Amino acid sequence: MTRPTRSLQPMTPMQQLRAGRLPRRLVQLMVGLTLYGISMSMIIQAALGLDPWDVFHVGVALHLPMSIGVTVIVVGVAVLLAWIPLRQWPGLGTVANAIWIGVATDWTLSWLDAPSSLWVRAVFLVAGIVLNGLAGALYIGAQLGPGPRDGLMTGLAHRTGLSLRLVRTSLEVAVLAIGWLLGGGVGLGTVLYAVGIGPIVQHLLPWCIVPVTDPTPSPSGHLPTASRVGK
Repeated sequence: MTRPTRSLQPMTPMQQLRAGRLPRRLVQLMVGLTLYGISMSMIIQAALGLDPWDVFHVGVALHLPMSIGVTVIVVGVAVLLAWIPLRQWPGLGTVANAIWIGVATDWTLSWLDAPSSLWVRAVFLVAGIVLNGLAGALYIGAQLGPGPRDGLMTGLAHRTGLSLRLVRTSLEVAVLAIGWLLGGGVGLGTVLYAVGIGPIVQHLLPWCIVPVTDPTPSPSGHLPTASRVGK
């Protein structure tokens, strides 16, 4: 058993649960996922462009009898099923991510009205992106498993031997294009999110990592990247 360390540790799902400070990490996980759903709702209501995966979620929701939150959950579960051939095991945080972000998004959209003036929409967008970065840092820092979409990217990169950057870019371009064709909102917010989310998470993450004791780091564990977080 090593001393607790304030850094992201590659761990199996069982090691994540045994790494110590579990109550603190569970609370931080759920706060992060809740804030992620709130921030996603703010960006949606700003109507100035969404991040690639949310362009896809909204586009799909426009054509199915499902709310945006339910669509997020359905897509998250479908992505988790794609982990099976990649031989990856989801952590507790992975499962919570697939479900709770959608719940928090629908809850927030039920009371958060879309602003009418452009400057308030701009405030919603910027505040939503910053809050999204904080939410991602909190969720990642809890060290209870990557989000379904992050795990898909890292798993594909690991199994194919392709660079994580290439896999991430290819997946996000694909979901962005499909979401846009389905009617999802692409705009200034899409660009700002792509440019800003990585630096925001990178700046906040060191403050949000919960020190854990990892007895035997797993060589097959995959960590989420700062440029794509939360989902």
